[in-house]
Amino acid sequence: MNSLTMNSLTMKSLTMKSLTMKRLPITTLLMISKPKPFPARCRILVMRKLVGTTLGALCLVSSFSVSSLSAGTLLEDGYRHMYNLQFAEAHKTLAEYMRQQPEDPMGPVADGAAYLYSEFDRLRILQSELFTQTDQYLDFSKPVADPKIKASFMASLEKGKQLIDKTLQQKPGDGNALFAATLRLGLRADYLAMIERKDLAALDEVKQSRLISEQLLKRYPDYYDAYIAVGVENYVLSLRAAPVRWLLKFGGAQTDRQTGLDKLRLTAEKGHYLLPYAKLILAVADIRAKAPAQARQKLEWLSKEFPLNRLYREELAKLR
Repeated sequence: MNSLTMNSLTMKSLTMKSLTMKRLPITTLLMISKPKPFPARCRILVMRKLVGTTLGALCLVSSFSVSSLSAGTLLEDGYRHMYNLQFAEAHKTLAEYMRQQPEDPMGPVADGAAYLYSEFDRLRILQSELFTQTDQYLDFSKPVADPKIKASFMASLEKGKQLIDKTLQQKPGDGNALFAATLRLGLRADYLAMIERKDLAALDEVKQSRLISEQLLKRYPDYYDAYIAVGVENYVLSLRAAPVRWLLKFGGAQTDRQTGLDKLRLTAEKGHYLLPYAKLILAVADIRAKAPAQARQKLEWLSKEFPLNRLYREELAKLR
């Protein structure tokens, strides 16, 4: 959702040692004029709004008749099903939400998220992108995507775009539409970069998403989910080697670790759809900072809230 710019510099002077700890977000490629071809093993991927770029929700109904729920509850339960890796239930719930709220772009965008994260779960992308710190992280082979899932995913995002455009034409600056636009672009960037490995194609989506998220926060600073974009950018890039951080800062990127953690905590404490995702990133930060007790506390909360998500259980088990 946020775009990181790099000036017209080459990375010739950087060694692979500075890049192999973890792949940089694809946005570090921005504004490189006449770059030399990047080695295949330096593939840049987007790591934003994964695990739920748009996942999240707050209330659980374990057994219910879908048509009996309010629209707001349906949207939240749809996201909660995603967090619990219950993708069929998510689609069913979101279909009813779209029936009740046919003009809300969040419906099809959320449905698109369910398709994307079902692929992430099937391909085990979430585990490798967030927690792997071994040579497996350097496996740049292209995942085998499901063409039917891709078609459904793209159709959902296109429907969302149509509703976003319609809403903003009628109500310029509408917060819900801007938020849906930010999430939609983030989802497209995630698919292009992490499944199709089309990093450059994902750059345009990331740049547009950054602009819209900034516009959203300027108008509505209480959209706490949007702060995660700044938080992830600062925290993730703060993990880079010093020469890389210097290049990123020179190009306008934000690489302050404390700022990143502060923004992530805002979302983790006051966010909505992305609150659990912020907690997960903070748990990753705790693990990297060798603070297992704090990480365990966050993962225990996530495991309790979303007991069907094996990622939380697996990572929690490693800390026990």
